[in-house]
Amino acid sequence: MKSLFEPYTLKALTTKNRIVMAPMCQYSATDGIPDEWHFTHYTSRAVGGTGLIMLEMTNVESRGRITDHCLGIWSDGHVPHYKRIVDACHRHGAKVGIQLAHAGRKAQDTETPVSSTDEAYSSDFHQPHELTREETEEIIDAFKWGAQRAVEAGFDTIELHAAHGYLIHQFQSPLTNKRSDEYGEDFSLFGRRVIEAVKSVMPAGMPLMLRLSAVEYADGGYDIDHGTHLAREYAAAGVDMIDVSAGGDGKPSPERFNGAFPGYLVEYARAVKEAASVPVIAVGLLDDVNLAEHAVASESADLVAIGRGLLRDPYWVLNASQDKNAEDDAFIPVQYKRAY
Repeated sequence: MKSLFEPYTLKALTTKNRIVMAPMCQYSATDGIPDEWHFTHYTSRAVGGTGLIMLEMTNVESRGRITDHCLGIWSDGHVPHYKRIVDACHRHGAKVGIQLAHAGRKAQDTETPVSSTDEAYSSDFHQPHELTREETEEIIDAFKWGAQRAVEAGFDTIELHAAHGYLIHQFQSPLTNKRSDEYGEDFSLFGRRVIEAVKSVMPAGMPLMLRLSAVEYADGGYDIDHGTHLAREYAAAGVDMIDVSAGGDGKPSPERFNGAFPGYLVEYARAVKEAASVPVIAVGLLDDVNLAEHAVASESADLVAIGRGLLRDPYWVLNASQDKNAEDDAFIPVQYKRAY
């Protein structure tokens, strides 16, 4: 039976356990640059035994940030600041990924955001400019160069953000893509072209991950059939693992969303894994170690991402491993063993 606390290998990436720190925005950067807060935030989770630390949404354009305090990787000057974090996490035994993204029409501090559409996310957001075909190609290039910088910074894996209503999601959803060009004819095309561009600068052994909203919760949103179709298309384009989430596309409809409860997204992880024949990460209030262990042991997921639990407790892995097996101290730093 597979265990949450055993190593996991995907291509050239091997993590010491199957626990991922979910990407969670800190809204604490200046000019997109990670600072001392980010250094402490991520390295403390590495000390705490996390197998794979996924840095928060990191934007490939300055206008693609949710806020002006979000991380970015649109210039070579950003690279050494990320390398410092990656190197420190590596010293403590963690592997590190970066989530590359573009907020599209959900960019709050950009006067004129861009999107697949000219419809605003809501009345509280700016009206976006609908990208021309040529402008779309420029953003694909921005993802490519963001990936190149991530490789230079020493990240072990890259994750593309195609969930939660951000730009790739805006292109893949019939709610926000009513275009008359080729991108409107094929909802996966923009995402596939981003994948191909990013893969072109990644080492052969580096796995590419993608965070996907498997379903949408807004009225008229897509269902799991469309989500699994997207997963298959993205896997065929070169994605090695899918991080399965849902929603983020607008105000949830009570008919489509029953609320968040522990493990509420695991069924979607299993559906994507079976449909696309790729390994998956399960998310969704999996803070209870028994629930997280069940997701792996039942083979619904290959890895489990912990979000709020790791915000509350940087040493979630150390403590959870002790809860499961008091004899196992594999993840405990020698300096802390007296505490256990």
